[in-house]
Amino acid sequence: MDRIFYSQLAQQSLSGQELDNATCGRILSDALLEILPLLDAAYQVRKTYFGKEVRVHILNNAQNGHCQEDCHYCAQAKSSKADIEEYGIKSDEEILKEARQAYSKGASCYCMVFAGRAASESRIERLKRVLSQIKSEFPNKEICVSTGFVTNDGAVQLKKAGLDRLNHNLNTSESHYPNICTTHTFEDRLNTVLAAKSAGLKVCSGMIVGMGEEHVDIIDVAKRLRSLKAESIPVNLLVPIEGNLLAPEDSKLTPDFILRVLCLFRFLNPTAEIRVAAGRELHLRSMEVMALYPANSLFLQGYLNAKGASNARTLRMIADAGFSIKSEVDLNDLLKENVPQEDVVQCGSTAALKNLKELRPAL
Repeated sequence: MDRIFYSQLAQQSLSGQELDNATCGRILSDALLEILPLLDAAYQVRKTYFGKEVRVHILNNAQNGHCQEDCHYCAQAKSSKADIEEYGIKSDEEILKEARQAYSKGASCYCMVFAGRAASESRIERLKRVLSQIKSEFPNKEICVSTGFVTNDGAVQLKKAGLDRLNHNLNTSESHYPNICTTHTFEDRLNTVLAAKSAGLKVCSGMIVGMGEEHVDIIDVAKRLRSLKAESIPVNLLVPIEGNLLAPEDSKLTPDFILRVLCLFRFLNPTAEIRVAAGRELHLRSMEVMALYPANSLFLQGYLNAKGASNARTLRMIADAGFSIKSEVDLNDLLKENVPQEDVVQCGSTAALKNLKELRPAL
């Protein structure tokens, strides 16, 4: 393939041009497009806006289970038979302690996730109190909250309380959405993203790849997020959890394809924080480090219910590739603190679930 094509991809992205659907389709499926020059083209865009910096996020599963939605990919869904550790909402002090731990471990953003359909008035009041406590101690640190559907008024209240980002993933395209959830619609999710935008919050919204969608669905989500000007885009890869409606064999992801997806999201959303999110260790395997060339963000300490790579392995991967982290904590100091340990992530067919200590490290 002529190298001019790859440089044109980077130039179009940097100039703000939206790639047409035919070009997007080629990025995802054309075997004649070589992965290394494709990654290099995406890296030219990433480097322009983010240099060699990696933004680290740490999740706090503030409530586990007790959800009445039937999202087929989620271990907390009412339709899942996954063997998770269920508990109610953590105390304010426990959440604050976990925020301290997250920032001390190099996180640039602390992410609180609450199960359930929507943020009730009482939950909004609770969140306002917790946000105030965290911001009083860490005024310059970012906080992201995921708490189901949020109204326009709720988003405004959270913004005033100090919230920086609201997370609400689109997850898949509008046409494919009925195949992965029946208790709410794509429009319900989109309305929450629009409420966040209207309130002046940064938007964290992405998708889950590997849920039986077509290439056109991936392109649709990437372009929809571009039109929404989402500041942060997590690209999740279906985590195969035993007991979920979406069975492990339903996901047929390869490292090559995942890297193509990340490149596509970078070309279409050049200034956004692109996060290689859940499932990166399981699906990218030996190619995991290559994701840092289109993506500029990742998670430490695993995901909501699934374990991830050890902090030591992830931080060493970042350093070995010549990248730094966006943090007041020096990466070299973190590497000294995080001694090598046996990795919990295997390349098998199902993910390992977190135990209670991993879900509630502040106890």
